[in-house]
Amino acid sequence: MMHRLPLVLFVSLLCAQVQARDDATPSKPIKQASAKEDASVKEDSKPPGKESKDKESKEKPSKESKAAALARAKEEQAADDIAAKIADKLAIIRKEKEEAKARSNPNPRPLLRNSFIAPVRKPAAMGNANGVSTIAAHSAEHWSYEGEGGPLSWGKLNPANAKCDTGERQSPIDIRDGIRVELDPIGFDYKAASFSVVDNGHTIQVNLGAGNYITVGGRSYELVQFHFHKPSEERVNGKSFEMVAHLVHKDSNGKLAVVAVLIERGKPQPLVQMIWNNLPLEKDDPVKALSTIDMNQILPTKRDYYTYMGSLTTPPCSEGVLWLVMKEPIEISPEQLAIFNRLYPMNARPIQKLSGRLIKESN
Repeated sequence: MMHRLPLVLFVSLLCAQVQARDDATPSKPIKQASAKEDASVKEDSKPPGKESKDKESKEKPSKESKAAALARAKEEQAADDIAAKIADKLAIIRKEKEEAKARSNPNPRPLLRNSFIAPVRKPAAMGNANGVSTIAAHSAEHWSYEGEGGPLSWGKLNPANAKCDTGERQSPIDIRDGIRVELDPIGFDYKAASFSVVDNGHTIQVNLGAGNYITVGGRSYELVQFHFHKPSEERVNGKSFEMVAHLVHKDSNGKLAVVAVLIERGKPQPLVQMIWNNLPLEKDDPVKALSTIDMNQILPTKRDYYTYMGSLTTPPCSEGVLWLVMKEPIEISPEQLAIFNRLYPMNARPIQKLSGRLIKESN
């Protein structure tokens, strides 16, 4: 116990000295580091070589993206060049094929255009001056009795009119040197019928209702229409007449027979006056009469006639028409003649060559 006491005293004395020395040393305040100093401390604390690696890692993606963009641009340019070359080659091949096709087909069909052409509308069928179903009034052919569309041009206006130039049995003719024979009389079976009047641009035409017939040569023909020419188209031994009425008939087979009634200046004609009373105000605009007409009134008293084979006297000048020309003319008044003259002062086809045709006449 006595031995431990000096040791304890020594330790206590040593601790007191140390405490006295610490109390004598003045304490300094602790200064907080700024953000900048913290950053510098952190930078200083990085291991050597780390900063260069960070810079390389930032610069590396930028360099790589530029290189990739440049590579893509080169690839796209190469693709465009290839496409252009292919297009040029295809154009050359197509041209060579077209040239080869043209050589193999020297007369190619014309290309169809997309433009639309409206079809030409034909005028309504009215029956021509000689009664066959034809184009009325101002047809596309523009034929007439004078000028460029006159009779000498009819055959050239339309291929369908070729007979006007080349036919050998054309009408009208100068009736002469006929053979006198006992001809069978024409059987007229005319009765009152409805009618309409039309100015078709070439003449005044009267269209008739059904029921009027003639019988000749054992055939029956129905009266379809009649119309007028001035002067008369027919001549008899060189003589012309003031006017003529052509009565157009058709049989069941479509064959035509035309009765021609010659007209001289004289006394008024009641049937003609009835027609003039119903004259239309406009061309191609038929006027349907309220009354009926009796065709017996336009026939001469004597029924002797000339006959021959001929044609229509208007385009298309079709042949195979039986002509029956009454020998005795009828009369109309100067006033009635003047009315038609105001509308059609001349609508007659010139005389055609006889070409050796046989003409027969009543004895």
